[in-house]
Amino acid sequence: MASILAYDLGASSGRALLGRLTDNRIETEELHRFGNDPVQVGDRLHWDILRLYHELKQGLLKAKHQGAELSSLAIDSWAVDFGFLGAGGELLGNPYHYRDRHTDGIMEKLFAEIPAAEVFSRTGIQFLSFNSIFQLYALKQANSPLLREAKRFLMIPDLLRYFMTGETFNEFTNSTTTQLYNPKQGNWDSDLLGKLGLSESWFGPVAQPGQLVGTLRPSLTEELGIASVPVYAVAEHDTGSAVVAVPALERSFAYLSCGTWSLMGTEVEHPVISDRARELNFTNEGGAYGTFRLLKNIMGLWILNECRREWERAGESYSFPELVKMSNLADPLAAFIEPDDDLFLHPGDMPGQIRKYCERTGQKAPESPGAIVRCILESLALKYRYVLELTEQLSGQRFGGLHMVGGGIQNTLLCQWSANAIGKPVWAGPAEGSAIGNLAVQWIASGELSDIWEARRVIRDSFPVIVYEPENAEEWQDAYGRFLNITGLKRL
Repeated sequence: MASILAYDLGASSGRALLGRLTDNRIETEELHRFGNDPVQVGDRLHWDILRLYHELKQGLLKAKHQGAELSSLAIDSWAVDFGFLGAGGELLGNPYHYRDRHTDGIMEKLFAEIPAAEVFSRTGIQFLSFNSIFQLYALKQANSPLLREAKRFLMIPDLLRYFMTGETFNEFTNSTTTQLYNPKQGNWDSDLLGKLGLSESWFGPVAQPGQLVGTLRPSLTEELGIASVPVYAVAEHDTGSAVVAVPALERSFAYLSCGTWSLMGTEVEHPVISDRARELNFTNEGGAYGTFRLLKNIMGLWILNECRREWERAGESYSFPELVKMSNLADPLAAFIEPDDDLFLHPGDMPGQIRKYCERTGQKAPESPGAIVRCILESLALKYRYVLELTEQLSGQRFGGLHMVGGGIQNTLLCQWSANAIGKPVWAGPAEGSAIGNLAVQWIASGELSDIWEARRVIRDSFPVIVYEPENAEEWQDAYGRFLNITGLKRL
């Protein structure tokens, strides 16, 4: 039976997922899972890009050893980061990781040359210090030799796909996140590139999700002893793939892709590029099949992951289930943080940063691991309510509940507390949203599925969706008011 292969690179791990479509039911099998940790070298934080390519090859070998007959494959990953190819197609250095500090303070310098309002009006993308535009401007300000030698700009999935195929396409959903793509023009913004002194020749043709973008290189098939396989562009921004996998039956829906980052929004036909969207720092990222994702980035479970690493460094190892159980025993709604405060962006002593935030805002800081985890999860749930209400305001829609997808939904307390916070049902599933959306676009491209709505129906029929109904409404309404006061977020 023919299978397809989805590579999904999350912020902390990657996986190779085998997919089969039988009688309108999706079957998946995880072939290979591997770490995706950035590497600190001196003052710089890098993607371990060649190790990741090695792991992609291991996925192909495991498919071969299982006797799987692959009919196609595709890759999705985190956005904004990139590498350069030089003369002869050689990779120039290890790509910087978005949490590297070389973009600290760079937004203000760029806005001194090009006003923020102009950048947003051209791109519709929210301002985050690690966006590609700021990374490139930081390299230019540092007079990086990379820019002198660069011939092609490729984002992480583009780059890995290039290693596999030798073809240099820039995929649409990821390209939009650079803050250099103009959705009104449907191409790279040449005026913006010119004002920044960036070479237009670096940026290649933009491939749409579902487009065939190459086959495996002969040198790779010979090395691994496998047959050549078609390679598709999918929604290569992992959130774009996750949104494809939202098992919504209604055309108007809100989603939360929940993992290291939390990304909340809705699907729209046209980008919402307005002064209000810029003021609220919403983004309009490209989606699959002519859609855009009106959404906002929320820091997500990164904060919890970093706390766990810090406790491990101190010799206290806790599994995630242990931490969740401990948090359920801590006092409820006792302290809050604003998850998107700059204190929580970079790696380091995250429990110490949470204590610092609480002290700064006049709260009693949580001390035990359970209390700290509860503070994180409840704060995330309350921030979800805030962003959901903003999404309704900007899109002009009202949502009956929230679809949650991604690995974070395995945290059942977060799902329940999110339902409590928003006062509406949460529909949780599937957990492997990005990989399943990746598979779905491949099946649509090959004609196995007719369109994205048939894909969503098949996904809903293939994977369980757990419903969380809101509880303790009065207690959570009171907590929301205190959360807004403590964090300084504007009341709507």
